[in-house]
Amino acid sequence: MIVDVQTKGARTRHAIEEAAFGLFMEQGYHATSMRQIADRAGLALGGIYNHFSNKDEIFRGIIEAKHPYRHIIPAILAAEGDTAEEFIHNAAQALVQGLGREPEILKLMFIEIVEFNGKHVSLLLNQIAPKLLPVFEKLVKIRKNLRPIPPPVLLRSFLGLFFSFYITELFLKGTSLKKLMPKNSFDLMVDIYLHGVIREAA
Repeated sequence: MIVDVQTKGARTRHAIEEAAFGLFMEQGYHATSMRQIADRAGLALGGIYNHFSNKDEIFRGIIEAKHPYRHIIPAILAAEGDTAEEFIHNAAQALVQGLGREPEILKLMFIEIVEFNGKHVSLLLNQIAPKLLPVFEKLVKIRKNLRPIPPPVLLRSFLGLFFSFYITELFLKGTSLKKLMPKNSFDLMVDIYLHGVIREAA
C-alpha cells in the first residue's frame, strides 16, 4: 500500500509540474498564479500545498527535470570526430537537431534568466559539474590542433555559440532580414567560431 501512495504522490507532483510548465510557457512565471496551476492540474488549491510549499519550488522542480543540460551533455558526448573541427561541427549539429525540436526548453531558460537572474541554474551546478567531466576529457583528447585554451572555456564558448544562434533566430523571426539568411546559417556560424572572420594572409 505504501508503494501505491508514493506512486500516486509522484504522479500528482508530475501533473502539477506539467500544468505549471504549460502556464509558464504561455504567460510567464510571475503572471501565473497557484490557483491557475491547481485548476489546470485538476486539483483543489490546497492540494498543491501537499506537494509544493510555493510556486518557486514548483519552478525549481521543473528546471531540475527539464534543464537543457540533460540533452546538451549526451548530444556532445555522442558526437564523433577525430579532429577538433569534426567533433565541434558534429556536436553543434546534434545540439541544433535535438534542442531545436524542443523550443519550449529554451523558452524555459529565458524565463529563468529574465525573471530569476539565473538563480536556479546556479543551484544545479553541483549536479551538472560531474557530468561535464567526460566532455572535458573528450576535448583534451582531440585538442592537439587547438590553441591552448582551458577545456572549460572551450565548452563555455561553444555553448555560447549555440545559444546566441537561437536568441538571434528569435529576433529575426518574421523580419525581412530573416529572408536574407542562407539556409546553412548555423554551419557558417560554426565555421566562424572555428576559423574566425579574418582571411589568412597569403
